[in-house]
Formats: sequence, C-alpha cells, structure tokens
Amino acid sequence: MKSINRFAFVMTLFSFTLFSAGLALGQKSLPPGTQTSDSGSTSQAADATFAKKAASGGMAEVKLGQLAQEKGSSKAVKEFGKRMENDHSKAGDQLKDVASKNNIDLPADIDKKDQATYDHLSKLSGSEFDRVYAQHMVTDHEKDVEEFKKEASTGKNPDVKSFASKTLPTLQDHLRQAREMEKSVSAKESSKNS
Repeated sequence: MKSINRFAFVMTLFSFTLFSAGLALGQKSLPPGTQTSDSGSTSQAADATFAKKAASGGMAEVKLGQLAQEKGSSKAVKEFGKRMENDHSKAGDQLKDVASKNNIDLPADIDKKDQATYDHLSKLSGSEFDRVYAQHMVTDHEKDVEEFKKEASTGKNPDVKSFASKTLPTLQDHLRQAREMEKSVSAKESSKNS
C-alpha cells in the first residue's frame, strides 16, 4: 500500500511540476520597459488614429483652400483659402515625418465625409460659396482645435503629442480668422439683401 501512495505522490508532484513549467512557458516575455497593460497599446492606437484623422483633415483643408481661391467671390475667402493651402501643406509634411519615424500609415487621400463636403462646395459659387465655406471652416476648426488640445494633453506618443502641441496655435489662429471671415461674408450678404 505504501508503494502505491508513494507512486501517487510522485505522480502528483510530477504533474504539478509539468503544470508549473507549462504556465511559465505560456507567459509572454516582454522586453524591458514594455508596458504590459492593454492601455499602452490602446493609447498608441489612439495616437495613430489621431495622426490619421489629422492627415486626412489636413489634406481636405488644402483641397478646400484651393477651391476657395478658385470659387470664392470675396477677398477674405480667397485669402483664407490660400492660408489653408499653405499652412496645412506645411503641417502635412511635418506629420508625414512624425508618422514615418513612428511607423504610422497615413491615408493617401481625404475621407468620404470631407469628399462629400468638397463635392457640395464645388457646385456652389459666388456669395453662396463664400457663406457655406466660411461656416464649414468655423465648425471644422472648432473640432480640430478640440482634437489637437486633447492629443497635446493626453497623447502618449511623444512625437505625435509634440506635433499636436506645435500645430495647435496655428489652428486656433485659423479658427479666429474663420470667425472673422464668416462675419465679413455674413455682413456682405445681409447688406446685399437689404
């Protein structure tokens, strides 16, 4: 009887040892400094998502800026369009550098929503184009400023966060100018209608 108990004890000990070894082998070994929580990969994904949206939105601002220079009837709209083309082209180049350094794939073109806005605006002309473009620039830059503020304060990727921080003042200035342009276009429209 003792030999059976001893055999059972040895088999139990052997099984436990195999089980423990299996657990140890099943765990991932991570390089030093790697975050083990899912929040690390989630925050990196959030930074990449921000970069992709910023790239697409920036390309849209360039295309819409070119359209404003072509179809706008007011000097304010044409000048604002030129600034959008210049500033967002420059910011887009900076973002491409950041993305390349951090292995973030940026979109090659604007998203469907921005394309729909472009298509809608391209059918307008004169003061109607000016009014709709100005309204769109105000609402779009309000969203941009909020998104860039959020990334600048909560981003985890230092390069993407720095890009957001450095670009934010320009976007805030764009928003201020867009509001002035909207007032100017609205004043022109109401004086024409009275």
